[in-house]
Amino acid sequence: MQRPRKQSIERTFALSIAGLILIFPANLMPLVGIKMLGGDKDGTLWSGVVALFEEQLWGVAILVFLSSILFPLLNIILSLLISAHLYFNKPNRHLAHWMRWLQHMDEWAMLEVYMLGIIVACVKLASSSELKFGFGLYAFVALLIITGMLATSLDKTLFWQKIGQLRK
Repeated sequence: MQRPRKQSIERTFALSIAGLILIFPANLMPLVGIKMLGGDKDGTLWSGVVALFEEQLWGVAILVFLSSILFPLLNIILSLLISAHLYFNKPNRHLAHWMRWLQHMDEWAMLEVYMLGIIVACVKLASSSELKFGFGLYAFVALLIITGMLATSLDKTLFWQKIGQLRK
């Protein structure tokens, strides 16, 4: 016996929109700028993936791309699609498939692990260089909070019940 979370569909819908807005600056804008020996260098999530590919660390680059960019984006898009259909009571034959995919994505979207890597890098670099935090870092932290809230607000039992009701 489980009570449905209040306004789970509405919250998931709103948080998905917020996450979709934040994911692009979080991935494409500078996270941290480093000033060392007179030279400036900004780093983004995307530039980190590209640098790993250039260093021929393909496995790590693919893993970072999947867990920090692609899977969180798919997670947000699936949450948005499902919650929008449920919010507007629009049946879709793909809802059950999307919900299954969303449940699998939860295990692979790991923004918090990447955030720990950023924190460790900043702590190590702070003593030897000047750091400048970019807008991308603030967007990334906000995205991390939004995805955490999204994971907790999405009531899977309620969503499955609503999907079942729309199929009838």
